[in-house]
Amino acid sequence: MASDLELSFWGGVNPQTSEIIDRHHPLSGQCLQDNILAIPGGRGSCTGSAVMLELLLNDKGPKAMIFERQETILVLGIIVAEEIFGKTIPVVMLDPKDFREILRFNGTDIYIRNSQVSVGPKAWPNDTASLTRASVNVELSDTDRAFLKGEFGDASRAAMNIVLRMAGILGVSELMDVSQVHVDGCVYTGPGCLLFAEGLRDRGGKVRVPTSLNSISIDKNLFQVQGASQEFTAAAGKLADAYTDMGARSTFTCAPYQLDSAPKFGNQVAWAESNAVVYANSVLGARTMKYPDFLDICIALTGRAPKGGPHVQINRMASLIVNVEGIENVNIDDSFYPLLGYRVGALAPSQIPVIVGIKLLAPSKDDMKAFGAAFATVSSAPMFHILGVTPEAVELGAVVAKGPNVRSISVHLSDLIGCWDELNSASKDQPVDLVSLGNPHFSFDEIQTLNGLCRGRKKDKDVAIVVTCGRFTYSAVCKAGLLDELEEFGVQFVTDTCWCMITDPTIPRSKSAIMTNSGKYAHYGPGLTGRSFYFGNLARCVDAACGYSYLESRPQWLRESSQ
Repeated sequence: MASDLELSFWGGVNPQTSEIIDRHHPLSGQCLQDNILAIPGGRGSCTGSAVMLELLLNDKGPKAMIFERQETILVLGIIVAEEIFGKTIPVVMLDPKDFREILRFNGTDIYIRNSQVSVGPKAWPNDTASLTRASVNVELSDTDRAFLKGEFGDASRAAMNIVLRMAGILGVSELMDVSQVHVDGCVYTGPGCLLFAEGLRDRGGKVRVPTSLNSISIDKNLFQVQGASQEFTAAAGKLADAYTDMGARSTFTCAPYQLDSAPKFGNQVAWAESNAVVYANSVLGARTMKYPDFLDICIALTGRAPKGGPHVQINRMASLIVNVEGIENVNIDDSFYPLLGYRVGALAPSQIPVIVGIKLLAPSKDDMKAFGAAFATVSSAPMFHILGVTPEAVELGAVVAKGPNVRSISVHLSDLIGCWDELNSASKDQPVDLVSLGNPHFSFDEIQTLNGLCRGRKKDKDVAIVVTCGRFTYSAVCKAGLLDELEEFGVQFVTDTCWCMITDPTIPRSKSAIMTNSGKYAHYGPGLTGRSFYFGNLARCVDAACGYSYLESRPQWLRESSQ
């Protein structure tokens, strides 16, 4: 199975059946099992490593993987399967020319030996080099050697082995200290992730640096009944407990940059969760790779990470200049930022871009969150720059790489029409029965804005409006006296978990559509829920909650752009 479009395994592949459920991907509906999958690389969520692990443990995984470029998230899932569970598959990286040749063989039996491809009747060669076995001479400190000898316990020894194998894949020659870790691997994807976490805990694992936890799969804070089975709820709770037992904080948010522990400019950290990584690098100016699930806790147990990727200044430079045009004298709304992020991410599937031309719009932190989440959904790049807005982009020369590979493109406002149409998968005049807000988690400011939009209005009894947010944000909302007014309108709050983890039966099967202001959820939602989606700004979401017929009409500013 071959495609020239990257694929996020989380939200894009069902780990129980191996079906590709990303309804925006050309391979949608096909199954990975018993096939070789050739894609340029992964994209989107860091939880792709967990999905890969579950596929292999379920015997639903592909026979092999072929990539066009270095891929860490999916390969890390294979490394964990091999290191902990004794299961693996071959992984091969081809140069771009050979990868383009592979695309011609989609649906054909092929054979690879030392990166040479043929269609001849050969057995799969035993000497095929696998990226999971990539190695490099890494300079070790005395403490690193002590980890490998088991002097800090068996869990830390296993964790260091995994960190070093990833260092080999990345081709870095040394490890570095990090000041904090954000773990995304606490999302329950199946029994494999629970076995992994409990195994580390039961072998004495304890985090060595401050560690926060991403959204989990249940709401432990408000104890709301989500309709999930007792088996699933118990397993998801055990997974969260395994990480807190190892010393991680029960933060349970996909927006750790909203916490008081958020890193400062220049801090070296190890974060997972795609939107969080992009925000940390781009908006905060902290330094982290886009760490896969499982590698995050391994770094937390050792405090050591590969010194590569955006940890190093040269790897933070942009190779794509995106000039935004057509925004003069146009009254954009808050749907502009996720649409632009979605467009830029598609244009830069693996490159770091610098966006030029939106400084005067003065995007807020929440605008940057919405942009970054949509960008990270369709791009594997760990960060972006916005000239005159993000902290490193004080001038173009400060963030643009030197050399002939830098290119410049223009994005006109009218180019976002295609993104709008793609994210609005519902048919015209399809009714709405759920308004989904908070992917990533809503901030305190967004909840204040929502309160103003709801004030004095009446919600339709047949439409639910649900906000997901972090438990610390929820506490601040309660203290500010906003909760009563919002709940009187009919807003329901869910903490600890997020929309990418909420599926059937919490979101029941229905012929009605879901309305959201999240570009990320409008992309993943159709595959995760089996429902169609409307995308629009926050004011349109409130209109939908009040029962207004949602016409799939483009906003005024977008209609003006095409004139």
